[in-house]
Amino acid sequence: QVQLVESGGGLVQAGGSLRLSCAASGRTLRTYAMSWFRQAPGMEREFVAGITWNGAMTYYRDSVKGRFTISRDNAKNTVFLQMNSLKPDDTAVYYCAVRTSYSSSSYYSQIDYGSWGQGTQVTVSS
Repeated sequence: QVQLVESGGGLVQAGGSLRLSCAASGRTLRTYAMSWFRQAPGMEREFVAGITWNGAMTYYRDSVKGRFTISRDNAKNTVFLQMNSLKPDDTAVYYCAVRTSYSSSSYYSQIDYGSWGQGTQVTVSS
């Protein structure tokens, strides 16, 4: 079983940047697609960004396209989320997850993710 630990969250003003990291242990991530999700207070958890096992393809929800960049370093067993031009609506707990099945063709489907981190809080002030 892989363990995921997110870090890099914090409080930032609107327009600022943060870089989240997701470090894995217990299993190599190099053969798995990975994604970031987020959950705002009172809201359902939602897909943010996904990346294929080799980093060749990335996917984003519309509201973060052009502002967020997902990347990975398989040698370090780590996935990143660079977040620029942050908005108050980006405030949420951010989770990384390992895609362990492909029952859905979409990275958005949470049922295909078998391991989740504990989350890191991102707060964007206006």
